[in-house]
Amino acid sequence: YRFFGEPVVEACVENGASCIDISGEPQFLEGMYLKYNERAAEKGVYVVGSCGFDSIPADMGVLYTRDKLKGTLTAVESFLSVKSGPEGLGVHDGTWKSAVYGLADEASLKKLRKQIGYAPVPVVGAKLKKRGFMFYSPEFKEYCLTFMGSDGSVVKRTQRYLHTELQQTPVQYGAYVTVGGLGSVIKLMFLGMLFLLLVKFNFGRKLLTKYPEFFSAGRFSKKGPTQKQMDGTSFTMTFFGEGYSEGQDPQNSKPNVKICTEVKGPEPGYVATPIAMVQAGLSLLEDSAFLPKQGGVYSPGAAFSKTKLIDRLNKRGVEFSVISKPEV
Repeated sequence: YRFFGEPVVEACVENGASCIDISGEPQFLEGMYLKYNERAAEKGVYVVGSCGFDSIPADMGVLYTRDKLKGTLTAVESFLSVKSGPEGLGVHDGTWKSAVYGLADEASLKKLRKQIGYAPVPVVGAKLKKRGFMFYSPEFKEYCLTFMGSDGSVVKRTQRYLHTELQQTPVQYGAYVTVGGLGSVIKLMFLGMLFLLLVKFNFGRKLLTKYPEFFSAGRFSKKGPTQKQMDGTSFTMTFFGEGYSEGQDPQNSKPNVKICTEVKGPEPGYVATPIAMVQAGLSLLEDSAFLPKQGGVYSPGAAFSKTKLIDRLNKRGVEFSVISKPEV
């Protein structure tokens, strides 16, 4: 999207067509907001980015958790687990390239955010504690890492919109991914340090993009996954939410309710993503009365919070459910 996405957005906005994409690149997503939000509003069209995996499960999962809690949800942590069959995982190198170029150009994202001049999102209730980059989770009995994808930025944009435009209580959010036992952690740390070292240099980036299979221990390739790999892979995103029961003041007390929800589905990149994308498109077309009042560039949760998108996804195999109900 960094190299090829903008002409599509520009053409859609100028010709009065709404559009969605499956980008996971914060710099592209927020750059389109800066450049086209006002023009899209004038034209009455909706530009909704990141309508695939993993931002639809994350962003809509936070809203689903909020709606299922009786009271005020103030903080959520999500944990992504991807399970594969005997053939292992496979991902096309397009995703790999997005990560290479995104990390190499991190400074530009900071400049872009300064240009946009985002209003700060207030912290309501107890501040969500930041975890270390790597930690052991007793709930999953696995080591976990901070999730490096776009979920954190997408959810924050949604929460900012819902707070400023609809006066809803903003939810703090932390995104993590489970990685397995100590052996997996050591392997990942070695590959991660090598990646971060090489991504800083032009020569290193050329090596990373030319030999994705070697530098990702076989997970990313120019061929992408086989049908058997896709058939054997699934994902689960678990949300742990906390908040305040009805009548409890979030500003003067500790959280007193918890909830656990889940979004699960088939292979994320090539099965769940097209399901999410198509259902987002149908929501734009068929739930138009429930979209934001004016056009613009939106995150999925901002665009679809009042639509039937979650119901649509549930019927197509990307399932949202409550694991444990809130208990005071």
